[in-house]
Amino acid sequence: MGKLLKLALVLFALVGIGTTVTLCRDKELLQEHLVRLHVVANSDSETDQAQKLQVRDAVLSYLEPAMEAITDPQEAVAYLQSHLGDLEQVANEALEKAGSALQAVVSLDMEEFTTRVYDTFTLPAGIYQSLRIEIGEGEGHNWWCVVFPSLCVPATSDGFEVQAVDGGLSPALANSLTQGHYSIRFRLLDWLGQLENFFRG
Repeated sequence: MGKLLKLALVLFALVGIGTTVTLCRDKELLQEHLVRLHVVANSDSETDQAQKLQVRDAVLSYLEPAMEAITDPQEAVAYLQSHLGDLEQVANEALEKAGSALQAVVSLDMEEFTTRVYDTFTLPAGIYQSLRIEIGEGEGHNWWCVVFPSLCVPATSDGFEVQAVDGGLSPALANSLTQGHYSIRFRLLDWLGQLENFFRG
C-alpha cells in the first residue's frame, strides 16, 4: 500500500472519529434539552387516525402558550408533570367532541425514539423525555414531534431555529438540525450503535 493511500486512510479515520464525537455530543445535548410528544392512535382505521390528529391539535393548542414562555427543560418537565390531569381532560374532551367513546391516557415517560426526519428538521435516535398520549387500545400508528421547545408548530426552518434557540439550544446546533446532511449522519450514528451492539452480543 502506497504511503499516500495510507495517509489518506488515516486522515479519513480521524475525520470519521471527529464527526462521530461531534454527533454524539449533539445527541446528548438534544436528549437533555428536548421533550418529545408521542400520540398513539387507537387503531389504524381512518376514524381513529383522524381522532389522533384532533387530540394532537387540542393538546398543542393548550400547551403552546406555556411552552413558548418556558426556556428551561426542567421547568417544562415540571409544568407538564403538574398538568397531566388537565392534558388528559383536554385530550378526552377532543375525543368526545369528535363523537368518540374512547379514552386517552396521558403520561410523562422516558421513551426510545428512532431517527426522525420532519418537514424542516431532523432528530437523532435516543431516549428522550416524552409526553405520551395513548388513545384507547393504543395499537395504531403514532404521531411524533417536540413539545419543548415548541417545535411542532413552526412551518419553516427559520421558525424552527428561533424556537429551538429560545428553548436553550445553541444557534449552531439549531441550524445544523435543519440541514439535510444531518439526517444522513444521524442514521450513520444509528448504524454504528447497532454494529456495536452486534459485537457485544
